[in-house]
Amino acid sequence: MPYGSGTRLPGESASKLGHLDLIQSEWIRSLIETFETDPTASPDSHQPGWLKFDLETEAKPLSRIWAVDGSFVAVKSISKPTREVAFVKTAMLMIDNDRLTAIDKQQPHPLLLQEILADSATLHATVFPLKNISSLKANNYDSIRHIIYDSMKISEEGQYFETLKWLAYRKWDKTSQSASPSFECPHCAEEIKEGLSYNEDKESCPHCKKEVFLTDMIGFHLEMAEDSATDSVASSYMLIMEHIMVFSAVRVFWANKDKSLVSETLFIKDGPLTLRSQYSKLVPRIREFLDFAQTEGRTVHIIGQEKTGVFRDHLEMLVQLFPMARDSTEIRYYPLSHQYVRNEVYRAPDLKNPYGKRTNWGEKVYAVMNSGTYFVLNVPTGQYIDDEQRPMANDLHGIDRILKTIPALVSHKYESALFPIELANGIASLSNYPSAKILQRFMEDMG
Repeated sequence: MPYGSGTRLPGESASKLGHLDLIQSEWIRSLIETFETDPTASPDSHQPGWLKFDLETEAKPLSRIWAVDGSFVAVKSISKPTREVAFVKTAMLMIDNDRLTAIDKQQPHPLLLQEILADSATLHATVFPLKNISSLKANNYDSIRHIIYDSMKISEEGQYFETLKWLAYRKWDKTSQSASPSFECPHCAEEIKEGLSYNEDKESCPHCKKEVFLTDMIGFHLEMAEDSATDSVASSYMLIMEHIMVFSAVRVFWANKDKSLVSETLFIKDGPLTLRSQYSKLVPRIREFLDFAQTEGRTVHIIGQEKTGVFRDHLEMLVQLFPMARDSTEIRYYPLSHQYVRNEVYRAPDLKNPYGKRTNWGEKVYAVMNSGTYFVLNVPTGQYIDDEQRPMANDLHGIDRILKTIPALVSHKYESALFPIELANGIASLSNYPSAKILQRFMEDMG
């Protein structure tokens, strides 16, 4: 590792000659020769078995679209010592599919966009103190805990907090009296194995008797120190709120007198359907609900789209290696089995915990419309299917209606873009509205 540059002297340059002796190895020379060859000349033997979905089938497109996206930005003060806060913003957008088909996805007319967006977007925003921000009420640790609780409790008249309770206490099942998932007390770090009692917003820890919130169950406090926090708290809160917003719409439709309403809607989340680390304790609840909805004959159609990352890179390679017919009447799709993900995408050995068992509530699905339009989708299966050769197409909840709906959502403004996510991102983005510079100036003025 070379020395970096400083204020007085330049950094150390990497050696240009130190690696020349490596090419004396016949194995390394062979690797270099292989590196220069065209991979399309010898196609990979592990070509996935693509399935065909005929767009002229009787599958009915979904009539309503709900899209969710979020953003966060950490802002540092110019003055010393550096103060740091994080702004978080999430947005949910509802679009009628019939109105969406009238929009030019490459050059949408501003007035038509304004008509679609009018009274159709819901926003949620909050701010967290991260470093060198003091409060008369408490330290950073407890301030952030209370901000999270208040933000969910107050926003949209408590609807998001009700959704958290709906998931935590399994309230979709009217016969349930479940406690919340277990979690570590933010005060004494002892595990509250029994969770919070059914439908409670907050209770006393059975060990230290101090007050704990239902939002503590999510586990944000495990990423914080007493007087500071990293911006991962903000990114985690954004991710949780994206989930809460999706299921807020699901919850409202689920309770509607029209029992078919929830199944006539496509819910789209930007990014994978995944909750990692301590936040994965909500995953079993989500899977349980989706399974319950399926048994009730009320399929919930949810997808996530991964726009970057290893799955997107792998799909781009497959599209180049195995060009597919550009038939406008079909979509090629491939549900990635757990074995395929491990062997071909991650190229990892057998793991102690099967891929995605604790963290994923959606399985990876590649969908290709043509050589220039292809998607990495996440589609739920309900409960995790602990089988290396699964999932298969019939495991994916509502896959036919999802694929039937996708073509009407494609935007030609960006590569392989979905128009609802594009719109939701424009509303939720903190990089442009308001800009980070404006937020920084606001913080300086407040200081």
